[in-house]
Amino acid sequence: MRRTDTSAWPCNIARSAHVLGDHWNILLIRQACLGVRRYDDFQRTLGIGRNMLAIRLNGLVDEGILERVQYQTHPARDEYRLTGKGRDAYTVLAAMDAWGRRWLAGAGGTPVLLHHRTCGNDMHAVVVCSECAEPLDVRQVTARPAPGF
Repeated sequence: MRRTDTSAWPCNIARSAHVLGDHWNILLIRQACLGVRRYDDFQRTLGIGRNMLAIRLNGLVDEGILERVQYQTHPARDEYRLTGKGRDAYTVLAAMDAWGRRWLAGAGGTPVLLHHRTCGNDMHAVVVCSECAEPLDVRQVTARPAPGF
């Protein structure tokens, strides 16, 4: 089944879903955030087929989330590094981790803890209002057209 292209929809969530909505893309970005850079390491850690991996990595490079950097000339070999846009995607992954921790972890608890090196504590993401710092609650937020609509 073919997905609808939402990249030009007048909605930031739809545009983000176009890039981040594919589960392989999310997992590839997660692995890149964990320090994986090389094709074979992505393939080994995720068990993704090589043809699918090539398509997804090329797409993430085209989107500016990863950049291809040559690390060897004979034979030519590249690695994939997060760009600023790719590093910013980590906030989405951290929010997904917090949601999964709350709703999907099961009786054994969360399988992974996020550790914030700056303060030295294990943590979870909390999405707050940029103006008043209150945690977001869908019942307290509305959407309205902006100048870019």
